[in-house]
Amino acid sequence: MKKLHRVLSVATACALAMSMLAGCGAAKTTSSNTFKIGGIGPTSGAAAIYGSDVRDAIQIAVDEINEKGGINGYQIEYKFEDDEHNAEKSVNAYNTLKDWGMQMLVGCVTSAPCIAVSEKTHDDGMFQLTPSGTAVNCVQYDNAFRLCFSDPNQGKASAQYIAGNAELKGSTIAIIYDSSTEYSTGIHDSFVAEAGSLGLNIAVDSSFTVDSATDFSVQLQSAKDAGADLIFLPIYYQEASLILTQANTMGYDPTFFGVDGMDGILEVENFDVSLAEGVYLLTPFSATAEDELTVNFVNKFKEKTGHVPNQFGADAYDAVYAIKAVAELKNVTPSMAVSEMGATMAAGMTEVTLDNVLTSPTTITWTADGEPNKDPRAVIIQGGVYVLAE
Repeated sequence: MKKLHRVLSVATACALAMSMLAGCGAAKTTSSNTFKIGGIGPTSGAAAIYGSDVRDAIQIAVDEINEKGGINGYQIEYKFEDDEHNAEKSVNAYNTLKDWGMQMLVGCVTSAPCIAVSEKTHDDGMFQLTPSGTAVNCVQYDNAFRLCFSDPNQGKASAQYIAGNAELKGSTIAIIYDSSTEYSTGIHDSFVAEAGSLGLNIAVDSSFTVDSATDFSVQLQSAKDAGADLIFLPIYYQEASLILTQANTMGYDPTFFGVDGMDGILEVENFDVSLAEGVYLLTPFSATAEDELTVNFVNKFKEKTGHVPNQFGADAYDAVYAIKAVAELKNVTPSMAVSEMGATMAAGMTEVTLDNVLTSPTTITWTADGEPNKDPRAVIIQGGVYVLAE
């Protein structure tokens, strides 16, 4: 066998070896001086309000941590990529961040992209913490965890909240959900199951698809004819704003109860926000809370963006601090290989208790299946802001 240096210089051989590794999809070797954390979510397109808040909230947390000495004495580098709420583009974004040297991922923001990217992080053994990917399969692998509630947990908790709230318990309920999305159907199915066990009265259970998400007159008329005084909307804020507008046009004024996808309705262009007065959302975050941590975050966020953060941003902020807590608990360093870091972080997630959080009035812990333990709460829109409901 010929010695390589007779043909190639050492430098050329090293370059060739690295290019071969890159071609095989190996994780890029990174500097041992900084942690490289990536983020993926929609900062353009229909779901941009979610991704933009996540991007900016992560930056705030990263800046705070770096100013206080970093993680285990190491600074954080942070880069965020837009996926336009598209699974294929999210995978492309992942590959871009991987080439950059990403070691851990905060993302994705929405469920379908998160599921697609989880296949990649699983293959690479990379630690993944989604702030807001609610579909069950977002955390189907051991390396993936979430900060938010899953779709089934949101549906179950919503039914429990309604059943336990004296003002809502006796309601005649109608449901309007999107049968073409995993997000909406997952919440819907668990809500219906739990409502049945709690004796809630569901009079109308109607659906729409992405192709018919502009005219809700049939669903609203069915709810009105059935005497429904509460409509459960496990959908996104864009369609919810149309439903509230169309209900108002037909003189129908039930109580509306939504989940995390409804957050953002107050920022919909040309929407009359007065129509959202009295709307309930299941969420553990309220920007009007008066504790020091929330006030600090909201003020910094408003200074950076000019608007109040939504719960997606709050979950993302907490996600970065969860990474810090776990990395410090397990003595993680940037010199670790991505897969070693991922395995160590995943083990640490089940051992850590996150105390200083925005998105729960108590602490957050995690189970081995990637799910958080935290208190579900609801907010009600009053005076154009989200206020924690009792």
